[in-house]
Amino acid sequence: MKSQALLRQCYSTVRQNSAICTTYQVFMKINNILENIYLFIYFHFKSRRWISLHEYQSKKILHDNNLNVQRFQVVENHQDAKRAGEELMKTIAKELVIKAQILAGGRGKGTFDSGLKGGVKLTKDPVECGNIVKQMIKHRLVTKQTPPEGVEVQKVMVAEALDIERETYLAILLDRAYGGAVLMGSPMGGVDIEEVAEKHPNQIFTIAIDPMIGMKKEQALDMAKKLGFKNKLADEAADQILKLYKLFLKYDCTQIEINPFGETPDKRVINFDAKLSFDDSAKFRQKTVFDQEDTTESDQREVEATNAGLNYIGLQGNIGCLVNGAGLAMATMDIIKLYGGEPANFLDVGGGVREEQVLDAFKILFNDNQVKAVLVNIFGGIVNCAIIANGIEKACKKLGLKIPLVVRLQGTNMDEARRILNQSSFPITAENDFEKAAQKVVSLVKTSSK
Repeated sequence: MKSQALLRQCYSTVRQNSAICTTYQVFMKINNILENIYLFIYFHFKSRRWISLHEYQSKKILHDNNLNVQRFQVVENHQDAKRAGEELMKTIAKELVIKAQILAGGRGKGTFDSGLKGGVKLTKDPVECGNIVKQMIKHRLVTKQTPPEGVEVQKVMVAEALDIERETYLAILLDRAYGGAVLMGSPMGGVDIEEVAEKHPNQIFTIAIDPMIGMKKEQALDMAKKLGFKNKLADEAADQILKLYKLFLKYDCTQIEINPFGETPDKRVINFDAKLSFDDSAKFRQKTVFDQEDTTESDQREVEATNAGLNYIGLQGNIGCLVNGAGLAMATMDIIKLYGGEPANFLDVGGGVREEQVLDAFKILFNDNQVKAVLVNIFGGIVNCAIIANGIEKACKKLGLKIPLVVRLQGTNMDEARRILNQSSFPITAENDFEKAAQKVVSLVKTSSK
């Protein structure tokens, strides 16, 4: 794990510098490394639950904000698909593009359980459009990014197919190093930007945007020219870039990615595909956006945890973890691995946890069939250990205790917490030592699996 690499770097710093650096210098080096660990933990776990919009939802937001996108309709059955195809062909379209709407990538090379190859198809015949959609709707699409069983398609987007003369890449994103929004672009669009960054780093351009001033027209035009747009098209591309920045602010986005940001043979600038990410903290004022989130493709354990105010990430092991604090949660997973076990999850109940949230956490853990034992590891600084103990007792009474449960509670009110657990009628194993608690839960899993 990245955290382990950072910790090794921390230990190495101590060894290498203890003889030649002052204590203060060593401390500052370690502090910088620990800061990196904290940022990794926070952004990898705390921000792991993001809102995901379907392509048609993102394009509607762009369209509603006067940005150039293909004309499209969203359908839920093959009859409507045929009608949508007829309407588009009669008015503006010379060809139709049919796109299955799932949140996973790799649709174009995916396979349906109906036998249809590819989740993105082209046709000029509305009847064929209906037949294609019939093989998509209510069928499961398997791609490199879906689970092995695939994802059931509920909606399909039928849009006008446009030729692309030239593809570029454009994004607006928050840059922590800069402390504000950055405009990023490349004339090499239509492919993964990571691939461009690796093979052609000189083809990626960035422009920092002053948050007090906002994006200037000169900056937008400069980026348009760097992307290869010329003359009037450069002005049109700059206009689209400025509108994207306004959208970025209006919707509290953390990232807008347009790939490709394209040029058509008839000299139009089109946002062919859009990926939008939103700041979770702005949910209270972006209700219309967050209400669109489709959680049917998400891990339902993560959805339940989010609704309960918990931070949860499902893993592949069989030892459930309930911990407070991301750092302690990471250490708990590491020590389980160290003693031969496999963590089933990351679950951080946070500092202001209530008994009801402890119950919600146990519901998630106990309803997971792969969990064969649970380790509760709490360091009570802000957290009151007695609240955790009462929550555990209530969870056992309401849900039953059918698998081994090892509990380690240290800190605030730990004596009262231990008294509660010792008086419990349930077979709860209490351990004071971190290592012994990890060893115990691993041994219990191995014993129960024999």
